[in-house]
Amino acid sequence: MSDSASSVAGARPVDVSERLPLLDVLRGFALWGVFLSNSFSWFSGRVLMPKEQVQALAAPPPEAAVTTLYNFFVNQKFVTLFAFLFGLGFSIQLKRAEGRGASVVPVYSRRLLVLLGIGMVHLFALWTGDVLSTYALLGFALLLFRDRSDRTLLVWVGLSVVVVPLLVPAILHFGPILLHGAQAAADAAKATDALESQHREQLLLGLSSDSLWKTQSANMHFAQYMLFSLKRLLWMIFILGRFLLGLLAGRHLLLQDVERHRAWHRRLLGWGLLFGVLGNGAWVVVQHLRVAGVLDPSKAHWMFTLSAIQELGYLGLAAFYVAAFALLFQKERWRRWLGVLAPVGRMALTNYLMQTVVSLWLYDGWGLGLIGRLPPSQCVALTLLVFALQIPFSHAWLSRFRFGPAEWLWRSLTYGQRQPMRLALKPSPAGVPDGR
Repeated sequence: MSDSASSVAGARPVDVSERLPLLDVLRGFALWGVFLSNSFSWFSGRVLMPKEQVQALAAPPPEAAVTTLYNFFVNQKFVTLFAFLFGLGFSIQLKRAEGRGASVVPVYSRRLLVLLGIGMVHLFALWTGDVLSTYALLGFALLLFRDRSDRTLLVWVGLSVVVVPLLVPAILHFGPILLHGAQAAADAAKATDALESQHREQLLLGLSSDSLWKTQSANMHFAQYMLFSLKRLLWMIFILGRFLLGLLAGRHLLLQDVERHRAWHRRLLGWGLLFGVLGNGAWVVVQHLRVAGVLDPSKAHWMFTLSAIQELGYLGLAAFYVAAFALLFQKERWRRWLGVLAPVGRMALTNYLMQTVVSLWLYDGWGLGLIGRLPPSQCVALTLLVFALQIPFSHAWLSRFRFGPAEWLWRSLTYGQRQPMRLALKPSPAGVPDGR
C-alpha cells in the first residue's frame, strides 16, 4: 500500500466524543449569520435590483433602521467567522494527523476534492453564491502554509487585510486616470458598471420567471460570468487571510483551551469591538451620505481607502463575536443556552445546502416568488423563522444519526468507504437496547 493510501486508510471521521462543543456552537452561530446575509442580499434579489427599487423598499424609517443594523452587525462578519473556523478546523486536523504519525495531505486533499465537487454542483445547479467551491480551492492553498512560521502567516494576513484592500482599489482608481485621463477613466468605469448591472438585471429577470429551467439557466450563466471576475479574485484573497488567522488560532489552542487564554480573549473583546465600531461605523456613514446624494464616489478620490477600513471593521466584529462566545461558554448557564446551536454546527453542510433549497422555493418565481418584493424587516423575519426550524430538525436528526446527510456523503467519499450512519445502540438499565 502506498504512503498516500496508508494515510487515508489510517484516518477516520471524528467521533462525537472527540468534538469541541465550542467550535460546533460557533459554527452554528456563523451559519445563522451567513444565512441571514445570503437571504438579505442575494436570495431576496436586493443586490440585483435597481438602486431606486432597493431604496423604495428600505425607505420607511423602521426598514432603514433594519438595513443599518444589518450592515453594521451582520454584513460580511459571519462569512469572516466561518472562514476563520475553516482554517482553525484545518489546524486541528493537522495536529490529529501528526498525532497518528501520518501526513495530513492525502486525507485533506481528498476531503477538499469532494467538497469541491459538492460546491460546483451547488454553484451551477442551484445558486451562484456558493462558497463551498471557493473554500475547497483555497483549502489547497492552505496546505502550503501548514509548516510556515507564525511570522510568515502574519505577513500574509497583513497582505490580505491591509495591503491588498488598499493597493488594488488604488491601482484600479488612479491607474486609468494616469494612463488615459480622468474623463476616459470615468467613462470606462461607467461602462464596466453598466455591464455588471446588465448581468445582474438578467439574473433577476431569470430568477423571477415561473419556469424552474429558466431560473436555473440564469443562475448558471451568472455563475460563469462571475467565476473569473476581479471581485471574486479579491474576495478569495480576503478569505485566505481569514483561513490563516484560523490556522494561527488553532496552532496556539486559543479556542481549544479558552481558560488558559482568558486574558487574551478579554483583550480581543475590547480591541475587536473598537475596530468593529470604527470600521463599520465609517462604512455606514459613507452609505448614508451616498444615499442622501451628499457624496459622489466618482469624485471622492479617498474612497479607495474604504475597502481596507471595511476589512478592519469586519475582522473586528468577527473577533468580538469569537471572544464573547469563548468567554460566555466557560459559564455553565451560558453553555447550556449556547449549546442549542451545537447540532446545527455539527451538520453545517447539510443545513447550508438546505437553506439554499428552501430559499429558492421561497424567493424564485417557480416557488412563492417573493424575490424583489420583501422589505428588509420581513426578509429578516422569514430568515429567522427558517433557521429556528433548522434547530429542532438538527437536534432530532443527530439524536438518531452520527452525521447529517451531506456530512455522511462527504465523509464516505473522503475515506473511500461507506460510513456507519445510525448511532450505536446503547443498553438501557434493564439491559435492553434503548435504540438511541
